[in-house]
Amino acid sequence: MKTVAELEAKLAEPSEQLIADLSTIEGDILILGVGGKMGPSLARLAANAVREGGLNKRIIGVSRFSNADARRELEEAGIETISCDLLNDEELQKLPDAANVIYMAGNKFGTTGREYFTWAMNSYLPGRVAEKYKNSKIVVFSSGNVYPFSPVGSGGVNEAVSPEPLGEYAQSCLGRERVFEYFSHQNGTPMTIYRLNYAIDMRYGVLLELAKSINEDRPINLAMGHANVIWQGDANEMALRCLKHCSNPPEIINITGPETMSIRWAAEELAKRMGKEVNFTGTESETALLNNATKSHQLFGYPKVSLLQMIDWTAEWIQSGGDTWNKPTHFQERKGKF
Repeated sequence: MKTVAELEAKLAEPSEQLIADLSTIEGDILILGVGGKMGPSLARLAANAVREGGLNKRIIGVSRFSNADARRELEEAGIETISCDLLNDEELQKLPDAANVIYMAGNKFGTTGREYFTWAMNSYLPGRVAEKYKNSKIVVFSSGNVYPFSPVGSGGVNEAVSPEPLGEYAQSCLGRERVFEYFSHQNGTPMTIYRLNYAIDMRYGVLLELAKSINEDRPINLAMGHANVIWQGDANEMALRCLKHCSNPPEIINITGPETMSIRWAAEELAKRMGKEVNFTGTESETALLNNATKSHQLFGYPKVSLLQMIDWTAEWIQSGGDTWNKPTHFQERKGKF
């Protein structure tokens, strides 16, 4: 992949399994918060699956759409778009009904100093959406940040581990989950809570941040010495396939790759491919924010894009001067400040 167009095409390649699952799901798919990092590629993936499978479904993307070009590109890909400020209740109530909802709206970065907005987006808005779409299936995007840190040799925490969110962003994410859970019980709405960390795209993600540091001869801090990653195309596919696993009370599914990835090892692999030296600072902690996603792998299979493939692609992308987004993951954060 050398261009954004090639990257977008790769992210939007539907598998036979996705097409088969969507063929068993009745009704249209409404994506709330489609304008974020993952939303456009998820919408294109859904539209391609519908087209290739000959399915009779509308894919509808909802966002404020401050970027007119992004909206036009989605429409050219066959996605219907609606401009809406979801916090404006009048606008929210005017949205069309849909049998299936992917809830991607939320706020993370910039939480510190604007905690009130993060709580409104992450914990208040879910209640309004859950009431509006009480007769739909809802896949709720959440975060592995709701979990406690775990020993790096433990394999990460699975869905049976009780949340212990650190910091207001993670606390508000658990608030989102609990509010949706309340309305699931109250209204009988089938839901899946989709706990993700960390999606990888050539333009952002843990591997890109490591590659940029190496390329710019900046040292890599090893305090958060391990992480989980997953190719964004795989993460998007699993989100759509979660529609088949919505239940009441909500099903909880961790989404990430199978490896507990060493930051030191990943940086050294990137440096080898880039022909650069890598410098480190600090030492690896005994704990990290780690998900155990074996449940999702049992349901959906292992991610189709391997960790080494992501490393290869990331090194090539940086060396060819590919476009990047200034949207750091802050995976190094150990105190919950975003």
